[in-house]
Amino acid sequence: MNPQTASRLIVASIAFFVALLVLNSASYIIEPGTRGLKVTLGKTQEGFLPEGFGFKTPFITSIVRVNVRQRTRALTADCFSSDLQQVKIDLRVLFRIPEASVVPIYREFAGDPFDSLIAPRIQEAIKEVTAMMTAEQVVKNREEIKKKSMALASQKIGPLLLVEDIVLRDIDLSPELEKAIEAKMVAEQQANQARFTQVQTQTESETAVISAKGEAEAIRVRGEALRQSPSFLRWKIVERWNGRSPMVIPPPSDHNAAGLLLPISPAETPSTP
Repeated sequence: MNPQTASRLIVASIAFFVALLVLNSASYIIEPGTRGLKVTLGKTQEGFLPEGFGFKTPFITSIVRVNVRQRTRALTADCFSSDLQQVKIDLRVLFRIPEASVVPIYREFAGDPFDSLIAPRIQEAIKEVTAMMTAEQVVKNREEIKKKSMALASQKIGPLLLVEDIVLRDIDLSPELEKAIEAKMVAEQQANQARFTQVQTQTESETAVISAKGEAEAIRVRGEALRQSPSFLRWKIVERWNGRSPMVIPPPSDHNAAGLLLPISPAETPSTP
């Protein structure tokens, strides 16, 4: 290969490399779940770039990518209850950046928006909520703390970021306070059991009294019915007679009535001496 041909190959290779570099610098790709921002000589362009492929001014325009997917971050809040007990809450925050907030957040907040905007306001909201409760109430009312904290945090953060959920994973108290709360809960359970036993005993006693009154009333009614209809008693005696004894049933108190004679079989007739 002569020197002239070699020089042409070198120039062509350099030109191809430069063209490839320019083409790469003049294009961009926005991945799914992200939005892009064009920054030209330090100035942010209005509006965001959607997912997909596009072109930009090479070397002087850069593309900033912003994640708009829902994300989860860990957070710890050191709080004090209304009875001045220290409470440490371990939580998880689910949040995302709305498309309309991509440009304002990049312009107004440096770094991760969670650290600069969400975390301090959620911690403040949780501290305000727990300050209105005793330590025991903080332990028992997780759902109430969550709802109130989310409402307060949303007011403090505004529409720039969306807090989807707050998950209270753990609430830590001092060992002494945990033992005191546990002892109180055991005492309350024992008191509830004693009240239940008392109510149960009273109910059973009242039921027995009602049953006895009902039985006494039934006996009185049956006695009254028999006094009103003595023939019914005589019919019941005949109905239950076994064919052997008694052979004669005395008449009722009414002396005008005759006694009832029951037939008996010859084998059962008493022998005369």
